[in-house]
Amino acid sequence: MALVEITRKGFKCERCGHEWIPNDIKTEPTVCPSCKSPYWNKPKRKR
Repeated sequence: MALVEITRKGFKCERCGHEWIPNDIKTEPTVCPSCKSPYWNKPKRKR
C-alpha cells in the first residue's frame, strides 16, 4: 500500500491560527470553532 498526500480546502482563523475543515464547505462559518470569534476572517488591527 502506498502513502499518498491528500489535500482539502478548509478555513483558518486569523485571530487564533486554528485550521479546520467544515462539514459543509459551501457556506462560510459564522464563528471560529476554537476561539468562538465572529471576526475569524479579519486579522487583528495593530494599535
